[in-house]
Amino acid sequence: MTADPIGGDVVLFSSADWGDRYWTNKQHTAVRLAARGYRVLYVESVGIRRPGLNALDLRRIVGRLRSGLAPIREVSKNIWLLSPLTIPVGHRYAFVGALNRWLLQSRIGRWLKRRGATRPIVWTYHPYMLALAEALKPGAVVYHSVDDLGAIPNVDHAAYDAAEKKLLQCADHVFVTSRALYDRCVATAGARTHYFNNVADIDHFGSARDVAAVPGDLEAIPHPRLMYIGALSDFKLDFTMIAEIAEARPEWHFVFIGDEREGQHSEDIARLAQRPNAHFLGWRAYAALPDYLRGADVALLPQQINDYTRSMFPMKFFEYLAAGLPIVATPLPALAEFAGYHHVAASAAAFIAAVEKVLQSPSADRLPLDHPILRANSWDARLDGMLATINGQAAGGTAG
Repeated sequence: MTADPIGGDVVLFSSADWGDRYWTNKQHTAVRLAARGYRVLYVESVGIRRPGLNALDLRRIVGRLRSGLAPIREVSKNIWLLSPLTIPVGHRYAFVGALNRWLLQSRIGRWLKRRGATRPIVWTYHPYMLALAEALKPGAVVYHSVDDLGAIPNVDHAAYDAAEKKLLQCADHVFVTSRALYDRCVATAGARTHYFNNVADIDHFGSARDVAAVPGDLEAIPHPRLMYIGALSDFKLDFTMIAEIAEARPEWHFVFIGDEREGQHSEDIARLAQRPNAHFLGWRAYAALPDYLRGADVALLPQQINDYTRSMFPMKFFEYLAAGLPIVATPLPALAEFAGYHHVAASAAAFIAAVEKVLQSPSADRLPLDHPILRANSWDARLDGMLATINGQAAGGTAG
């Protein structure tokens, strides 16, 4: 590992709330920075999607107002949580945006002052904080682009793209998790852009290889079990293709560990759930996921290919590999460089053929847990490279 400067301060602007049930890059990065002695102020999402006049969004606004009145609190060792008190549509109206920035800047400034912190690292996952970041007089500004957030439904694409371009012009370091994001960012940020694909907690998911019992609800499902873990987003997963495969192979059992994203009510999922070989077990805690993967025969990445997923590097790819499972996936561009470590299928027929091949040789794809590809794609290895880049100790991630 690199020699990290212990005791630094990081103001981390997340695009996900700390308490989200599906932890992503943001929470994992915060936890590992904190473990190395950094004091991390985790600033929850300021709201990227346009709110609508519906019950769900009204509940979100009320919830955000309540949480925004809560004091900054330490939620884990070296991690403090700030829930911004922001007025919606601040990205569209300058005076609202200015008020939101003032409210947030005041709270962050007081937190830094109480700790005698100067020149913090500003580490952001979205572009709606540039003016605020500059006011904090940071030691470095890191833009960590892990998804094309502008491609999410109901996001103001033009406003997001404009804000991102301004951030790319100013950020000291730009970290991206896919080649598509690299191409998008390098056009503006140039050599300040570094590619670091998403990774996994290799040891945690490697425990799926242990000889142990599987959960009872999974044990009741016959083999072969084809498993997907994660949120069941209808703009990410190809449920039409999954239904076609499930109908063609009724002896295969499709197991989904996760639930629908908030506010989503997919008719495709509802129809699929009626099939006797489709099993929706719901959300399970992160700690329990290796226990479920232990009982799987094949791991699935049946993503749609669209503007959002073309820029997406699924964290579950290395989680599946660490668990020792063969992977069958649709042709996600971000995974092209790892073609030798999974099976690619662009259609239902190709997916069926790939799964059949895997089931005939179930251990052929299993990597040893100390395989270099797994150890190079752990959270600690990833953070080593990022901190080396920030501290000027190395060139960091690849440049293309």
